[in-house]
Amino acid sequence: MAVALSQTQHAPLAAGKHPAATRGDACVKEIDDLDLAPVDNLLDAMAAASTNGNPPFCNEDLIPILQSVQKVYGYLPANALRRVSRRTGIAESHIQGVASFYGQFYRKPRGRHTVTVCCGTACHVRGGKKLLETIKETLGIGPGETTPDAKITLEAAACLGACALAPLMVVDDKYHGKMIQGAIEKLAGLTSQEDRA
Repeated sequence: MAVALSQTQHAPLAAGKHPAATRGDACVKEIDDLDLAPVDNLLDAMAAASTNGNPPFCNEDLIPILQSVQKVYGYLPANALRRVSRRTGIAESHIQGVASFYGQFYRKPRGRHTVTVCCGTACHVRGGKKLLETIKETLGIGPGETTPDAKITLEAAACLGACALAPLMVVDDKYHGKMIQGAIEKLAGLTSQEDRA
């Protein structure tokens, strides 16, 4: 059962705070002042909409719940997962297992923009490794990391399925092909857009 939330902005944090950027496998600090009202509202709406005769929450509801929680916060905060466990009766270990198994779920805060560099064979042969190295140097982060200002998260993908465009970079779901020369300009455009906003 999927319930759409009216909130699509990330990070409903107290006093407008943004979570600290994370690097690599560093532990994510819990955000003590995280507003959990959106989680409660989501679960209340799902319980009210339950018409299948099942208890208000069961394991089949977990993925839509996690998708909705991530839509609100931009990732799955540990505090929110604990609240989901307490409210649904689904074991926290099961929730953690599902959240860590599926690649669609993020366990650490992410940047407002996502840059994904293809590392597949065609991209590698056509300069994908150089593209990734250039972006790493420019941003000062590696794949799986977020810039300290929380603007950009860098990812590397095994293949993005657009080999004719190699080397390929995807910025916020928009494909940019043959990127060796234009990569830095695209990234500079991201940061200048943020500065204007």
